[in-house]
Amino acid sequence: MEYTTIGFEIRAGVAHITLNRPAAANSINLTLAQELFDAVLHCDEEPAVRAVLLTATGNIFCAGGDLKSFHLHQGPALAIHLKQVTAFFHAAISRLTHMDAPVVAAIQGSAAGAGLSLICACDMPMAAQSARFTMAYTRAGLTPDGSISYFLPRLVGARRALDLALTNRAISAKEAFEWGIVSRVVADGELPEAAQALARQLANGPKHAFGVTKRLMLGSFSQTLESQMEHEARAIAQAIGGAESREGIAAFLEKRQPDFTKG
Repeated sequence: MEYTTIGFEIRAGVAHITLNRPAAANSINLTLAQELFDAVLHCDEEPAVRAVLLTATGNIFCAGGDLKSFHLHQGPALAIHLKQVTAFFHAAISRLTHMDAPVVAAIQGSAAGAGLSLICACDMPMAAQSARFTMAYTRAGLTPDGSISYFLPRLVGARRALDLALTNRAISAKEAFEWGIVSRVVADGELPEAAQALARQLANGPKHAFGVTKRLMLGSFSQTLESQMEHEARAIAQAIGGAESREGIAAFLEKRQPDFTKG
């Protein structure tokens, strides 16, 4: 697929996905949703991808859904169009969440609506110090999408999630970090390099072990203590015989850094 609303390239094990509609505040229209899904599928299936770095051009990370493009449709056509957009957008988020490769996001400016949904689904979102975050959905008479009603209560708690959804108040990067929406906050000028460094670090790690760990964490909310420990026992027993474990243990015993990228 030839991309017009995102950038996509793979360098040194890191897949770089860049939202690229700066004139529209990187808002999500049908084309962007389709292209994002296509790029994420490549990340999920391409063995060379060991980490994903999600960024955006311009001064705003993502303003959410493209309300101007939605307004062009009327009646049943509008509902059909919205379902098409969410079908591709939700499929992209599902693949990002379940893939082995860890997903880093670098957020500048602001993330609103579906933009906030997108970063909540990432594994390690990193924000510039001046970044701001807001739900924005109910301000436009809309309801949440993009997985945020799933992830946000798990990240910040049900009361805080509902507060953000009903009041649409903007929170700072500091508050987003304290609440667990982002995992790190850095100075504005340090964001690009810090996010790239983290993605490179993760790309050198044990990709399969990362993926199983992601899925164990994600699934834990629907498990009992004993059932979750059984999943852990089965996962680690399977991992211990794999190439990553053999290399990791050998490196520990030989007092060297492991090389998980070979083989």
